[in-house]
Amino acid sequence: MGISAEGLKNALDSLAQIEPRFADALTATGYPEARIREPGYATLLRTIVGQQVSVAAAASVWNKLEALLGEGCAAHKLIEQDFDALRSCGLSRQKQGYARSLAELVVTGELPLDALPADDEEAIAYLTKVKGIGRWSAEIYLLFAEGRTDIWPAGDLAVQEGVGRLLKLDSRPSEKEIREIAEKWRPHRGAAAIFTWHIYAKGFQAI
Repeated sequence: MGISAEGLKNALDSLAQIEPRFADALTATGYPEARIREPGYATLLRTIVGQQVSVAAAASVWNKLEALLGEGCAAHKLIEQDFDALRSCGLSRQKQGYARSLAELVVTGELPLDALPADDEEAIAYLTKVKGIGRWSAEIYLLFAEGRTDIWPAGDLAVQEGVGRLLKLDSRPSEKEIREIAEKWRPHRGAAAIFTWHIYAKGFQAI
């Protein structure tokens, strides 16, 4: 499961000791809510379903898939469906390819979601074997579903913008720059990422 609210608070309090601007931002915006998703196949399938569509559209497709396949849309049942059956649920040809890739890797055991490597980079390498799951999606899964505390999605534009606002930089830092900046935030970079999304959403600007 993801990082708990208590875990987030403790990590951010530690970060405030390392970087005083965290303390200032926490005073201004408060602590973020925990973001927790169920670990496993269904969460990754929902990630694929939700790509490049609205939340409402993704929910509609998911509900149709569950009506067809049963709760959780079991991998072996998804593989058994033909193109038209999945298309009627709202899955495009491309997304069907992604969904089948995930389901097949799960069924064959090539993607052991209940036993991913402890090393974050190795786990990301496993997850990105799935067509349609890039580094960002893998990082979000490991952060929100597995609660890995040091995941740092440096390619995320909102994270970059949030770091820029937090540290009162003149412009949004690059992925390379925020990787370097966040080195001193280990092993709490996951909480730092969640906080950057929080302050970005709140419209925080450092004084």
